[in-house]
Amino acid sequence: MTRPILLQLLAMGLMGAAPAPQSYRLDEARSSVAARVAFFGLASKTAHFPRPSGRAELSPDRPDMIGLVVDIDARALTAPDPVTLSRLRGPAFFDVEHHPRVRFAGSRMTMTSPVTATIAGELTAKGVTRPVTLQVTFAQPPGKAGPQDPIHLTGHATINRRDFGMTAWPLIVGRMVKITIDGWLLPD
Repeated sequence: MTRPILLQLLAMGLMGAAPAPQSYRLDEARSSVAARVAFFGLASKTAHFPRPSGRAELSPDRPDMIGLVVDIDARALTAPDPVTLSRLRGPAFFDVEHHPRVRFAGSRMTMTSPVTATIAGELTAKGVTRPVTLQVTFAQPPGKAGPQDPIHLTGHATINRRDFGMTAWPLIVGRMVKITIDGWLLPD
């Protein structure tokens, strides 16, 4: 008797199926990425990467499972002066002629509060891939976003540039690079 009722409920779609993951695309016009590094130990220089592209997939019932990809066109980077710009684009740093893309791919999210999380993933730059964890702050709890609501997030990570083969000018340019992603995710 129980089995026929269960089959009827399944057939009628009344059993709770997991909600489908929500897909988003990164709004290139409103999103940006910046990388800041110490310079001569007294100041810092910031490179900007305009118009990043990417996608995200979030499951409302499994916030830990995330598919996040942020792609950056390293050839489009801007810097405070022409000398810095030339060096950053050159072989000692990003080597944009041979490695035009930088990518962060996040695969696991741990919510640390209703609006903060860590996203574990991998960063690929200059042909080298290393694990990186983003510290993320959402403008509003992502679990409360409706299917047509955009999601705004800011992510921070600190990497050692030498881990990515960027070893030039060790006495002038700091090792640690602070990365900031300002992302607007629009529902597909």
